[in-house]
Amino acid sequence: MDIATIIGLIAGVFLLIGAVFLEGNVDIFFNIPSALIVIGGTVAATLISYPINQFFSIVKTVQNAFKVKSMNPTETINLLVNLAEKARREGLLALEDDVEEMDDDFLKKGVQLVVDGTDPELVRSILETELSFQEERHKIGQNIFRTMGTFSPAFGMSGTLIGLVSMLDDLDDPDAIGPGMALALLTTLYGVVAANLIFLPIANKLEVKSNDEILLKEVMLEGMLSIQAGENPRIVEEKLKAFLAPKSRDEIAEEDEEVVDANAEI
Repeated sequence: MDIATIIGLIAGVFLLIGAVFLEGNVDIFFNIPSALIVIGGTVAATLISYPINQFFSIVKTVQNAFKVKSMNPTETINLLVNLAEKARREGLLALEDDVEEMDDDFLKKGVQLVVDGTDPELVRSILETELSFQEERHKIGQNIFRTMGTFSPAFGMSGTLIGLVSMLDDLDDPDAIGPGMALALLTTLYGVVAANLIFLPIANKLEVKSNDEILLKEVMLEGMLSIQAGENPRIVEEKLKAFLAPKSRDEIAEEDEEVVDANAEI
């Protein structure tokens, strides 16, 4: 689980609820018509904006915001370097035994293409096309949440106008002014909170995770092409490390030093 997402949501909800309780009268912050206007309006407008299959795909998309990726670039580079060493010693066909053990479908497909002797340009074309469409699929989920983040404050404002109309219509009745004002203000509050605590942050988290995943796939792509070209494993490692931040490069260097020390002791 992504701890940052969970901590952020819990902290945001906790602080808001804490502020409500400190205010004293908790009941005035809960209004069912206000919630219905914001939630119902946002969902309806989003359904109008996107095909229904894309809309319902957000259930799976939300899960990605709470998941931690199974492989990181450092682990991927180490795996590719090991594959390069094996291919250099035993040939590309020896990698076929490793294909079934791979969890990542993109890596599995690429290595299988390399083992099958597919032309390098065709391998690059196939994998880059898959990568491009994967990025587009990721953007759909991000855009849906950004759309919801745009609509929810707008429907909050619509609820405010509804509440004001209701209040002005019943100015002769003092008892109706309070509920009308509550509806007017709470819908704006609900819309702003939903947009800035849920929809937009989730969209941003999905974008960050998508960028990380695309980077990982680009590392895999370059690594597989380097293996197919028969490049020296050390050159493969240096080439792939160029994708990483300096801190991640240092982690790989430290691991290499540990391996060297362990071999020296043996």
